Amino acid sequence: MSAATDAPLLSVHEIGVHFGGVRAVDGVSFDVRRGEVFTLIGPNGAGKTTVFNLISRIYTPTSGHIVFDGVELARCAPHEVARLGVARTFQNIELFEHASVLQNLLIGRHTHRRTGFWSDLFFTPAARAAALREREEVEQVIDFLDLQHYRDSLIAGLPYGVRKVVELARALCMKPRLLLLDEPSSGLNVEETEGMAWWIHDIRREFGITVLMVEHDMGLVSRVSDRVLAMNQGQVLALGDPAAVQAHPGVVEAYLGASQDLGSLRRERA
Repeated sequence: MSAATDAPLLSVHEIGVHFGGVRAVDGVSFDVRRGEVFTLIGPNGAGKTTVFNLISRIYTPTSGHIVFDGVELARCAPHEVARLGVARTFQNIELFEHASVLQNLLIGRHTHRRTGFWSDLFFTPAARAAALREREEVEQVIDFLDLQHYRDSLIAGLPYGVRKVVELARALCMKPRLLLLDEPSSGLNVEETEGMAWWIHDIRREFGITVLMVEHDMGLVSRVSDRVLAMNQGQVLALGDPAAVQAHPGVVEAYLGASQDLGSLRRERA
């Protein structure tokens, strides 16, 4: 793994949220350093995606603070979080199915649009120049993720694995500083998961993007992560490098029961 600076890009301090009497997240704290891949793991219902929803402002925390590059995110609307440089993918793919790949990616550039309503309506020289810049940015992402063959294809007709890459591409079109990947390998076969690991490596190396990921595939977690935080029932179980966290007794028990470890689970599934 490449080295990351010590200054955190994202700081999460004692965040909590409850829905009725259920505490979905309870006193979770962690920092994400600039330039690292930081992964949240845990069994279903541990609160991992809820943490993502708090960071991206789909939910409002009941307690605690979330600070992105010095800005308290609880004071921001969701679209303002995107403009600060936070982009995300979803566990269930969220694309416009009856639009083309290119059209979906251009939507990802919307947060950077600076022309006004009348300029866009009459397609002034400023609007034309902005549209050309946006198309160039999108084409760079298409080339980077090898999506040239699918540029004009409708999302509805694409295989699931390609859709996952298109959703990743749309997030990259936002030119984020922090990329939230919610189970990027979900539904992918072994070969597609291998490709996703390479994309994550390249995204960090070539674009300098910090990655915060939720993932169940421990092979992918071990390959791409600098640090891992394990959660269960809305709380932190362990934090450290992938091997140490996967061997932590509390993590082993949360996933499998104390008699096994996560490595044996991978061997059994192989």
